[in-house]
Amino acid sequence: MRDRNAEFVSQQQVRQIGRRLEQADSMDFFNLITGPELLEVLESLMPEYRERKFSPTVTLAMFLGQILRADSSCRNAVNEAIINQLLQGSEAVSANTGGYCQARERLPIDLVRELARRCGVLMNQHTSNGWLWRGRHVKLTDGTTTVMPDTVQNQAKYPQIGNQQQGAGFPIARLVAVMSLANGAVLDLATGPYKGKGTGEYGLFRELLDCFAPGDVMLADSYYCGYFLIAELQSRGVDVLFEQHGARHTDFRCGEKLGARDHVVQWDKPAARPEWMSREQYAAYPPMLTLREVRVGKKVLVSSFLNPREVCKREIGKLFLRRWNVELDLRNIKSTLGMERLTCRTPAMCEKEVWVYALAYNLIRMLMATAAERAGVLPRQLSFKHTVQVWVAWSQRQFLSTVPEDTVALFRLIAHIRVGNRPGRIEPRLVKTRPKPFGRLQTTRRSARANIRKYGHPKKLTA
Repeated sequence: MRDRNAEFVSQQQVRQIGRRLEQADSMDFFNLITGPELLEVLESLMPEYRERKFSPTVTLAMFLGQILRADSSCRNAVNEAIINQLLQGSEAVSANTGGYCQARERLPIDLVRELARRCGVLMNQHTSNGWLWRGRHVKLTDGTTTVMPDTVQNQAKYPQIGNQQQGAGFPIARLVAVMSLANGAVLDLATGPYKGKGTGEYGLFRELLDCFAPGDVMLADSYYCGYFLIAELQSRGVDVLFEQHGARHTDFRCGEKLGARDHVVQWDKPAARPEWMSREQYAAYPPMLTLREVRVGKKVLVSSFLNPREVCKREIGKLFLRRWNVELDLRNIKSTLGMERLTCRTPAMCEKEVWVYALAYNLIRMLMATAAERAGVLPRQLSFKHTVQVWVAWSQRQFLSTVPEDTVALFRLIAHIRVGNRPGRIEPRLVKTRPKPFGRLQTTRRSARANIRKYGHPKKLTA
């Protein structure tokens, strides 16, 4: 990832951390695994603030700790802060969570967003060439959703699904992320309502185009296989690999034949101009695109790798199989870290919470990258959940062991568990555990409580 003289965790940095432990929160692992680049970003974006019990750095550390803990409540975060202060011999703060919640609201979202993005950029800059695909950065793209508390403010910006009765659903947000195939880092993400004009995955992805640099490769599913997006990426010097969109017919009898179920074809520019595009933008796109279509298994893949001698059909198929990593990465953020359901009660805080999740995820990925480099393996061979578990257990000891030898042992432990290589694995999307025998809440809680007072509790459902 980088040479030994510029590792994420140097002996000098560990000594500096040891001297600062008396004033740092025990969950503030941010200083342990980042270099001076991120510390400079932190200092440049740090707002002016009065001396408070919860400074921005302490608040950010506690917020990150909430993300990584099984109990992510503000109460638990404040209780841990109190215990840490008592063990350090200092005066403990109040057990009331109001001060900490206000400190989270004061925490600038620009600070969290820029730190999360810069983590991904630094990881890509220091990625070993052996981790890349043919020496090139492959960037994965996909979308997902998350729900948040059912408050008036959240419903106003992130409405629930339209076919649900008012009060029966939750506000839902759509997220689109660009992630690195080499190290799994989140490079950027965009959020928006689940429904409404310009809130689809395609519209949100257009906000992330600056993530791509000349020489990159974009790898995504069939949703992104559109003429205008491919033309935009090619104008930036970016190659693409998608599954063919279901609305487009592929005829291997046409075009320049390169092999069995492998040809180069011309795509004409759509005659209909999209509503979101101006006439000037539409006119600027080329009249046609030259692309390669190949059938691998039961899928038709579309790519800009036109020369079969440089990238053969088999390599295209193997690369597309790695697209599944973005599904696993999003699962790590949503299921392992717990972003499936946000906890903040206002849209601004929900957006900030999403970026804190991204920052925590990238910091864990930094740990994995350092451990992988030291062990001589790929970051994708290490377990994300195992790394989270190891870090939480290690940080709960309040950094009592910060000598370089023990830090090396930490990375050795992270690299000890390897994930299995199971290509073509198939699992049913079914659950065996039965739900509780209660009906669903189809109205507001206020109305439900009124009905209980009037008619009593409803009967349980039969199994």
